Amino acid sequence: MVKFTNSIKKFLVSEDGPTAVEYAVMLALIVIVCLTAIQAIGTNASAKFQASANALK
Repeated sequence: MVKFTNSIKKFLVSEDGPTAVEYAVMLALIVIVCLTAIQAIGTNASAKFQASANALK
């Protein structure tokens, strides 16, 4: 029984590393998507403000 318990503990411990890596990869992808979206929104907003400024001249 002790051997079985130790093997279960080792299995659970060995899963921590890959899980942390998976979360890090997901976080990196989310950050990249957010930065891309912010850049696109900023570019579109800049174009709209420039068009408004040109219309006021």
